[in-house]
Amino acid sequence: MKTDEQAKTKGYDAGKRVKGRKRHILVDTLGLLLKAKVLTADVQDRDGAKMLFSEIKEQMPRLYLIWADSSYRGKLILWVAAQCFWILEIVKRNDHEKVFKLLPKRWIVERTFSWLNRNRRLSKDYERKIESSEAFLYLTMSILML
Repeated sequence: MKTDEQAKTKGYDAGKRVKGRKRHILVDTLGLLLKAKVLTADVQDRDGAKMLFSEIKEQMPRLYLIWADSSYRGKLILWVAAQCFWILEIVKRNDHEKVFKLLPKRWIVERTFSWLNRNRRLSKDYERKIESSEAFLYLTMSILML
């Protein structure tokens, strides 16, 4: 997410060419927010996932399977299995097909992000502190769930 000029912490994501912050979220199969972690944009997705998973490891003992997209492949799969005793399954798209095809389980997080971005306050990261950004994610999801 792009941030405004008042943000205390922000980074630059060279892949997307955006200066700001990244939102890492864990959702259930319905797309309801379980945990959110906001980090500077220069933190790689795999490192952000490690921070998120480290925080929830003790809180969610019944968690067994996590679906993720291809940006979370590699050593993270082994780290999740060794540290958290979960299965991290990468939902891959077919590289040979050039048309859009809806893949099962891949759209759940994207749908949650679109729900959150409907809130005007979350369309851009206006918060100075990362903790405030995370709080507004939880507040918005609480309103949506009500």
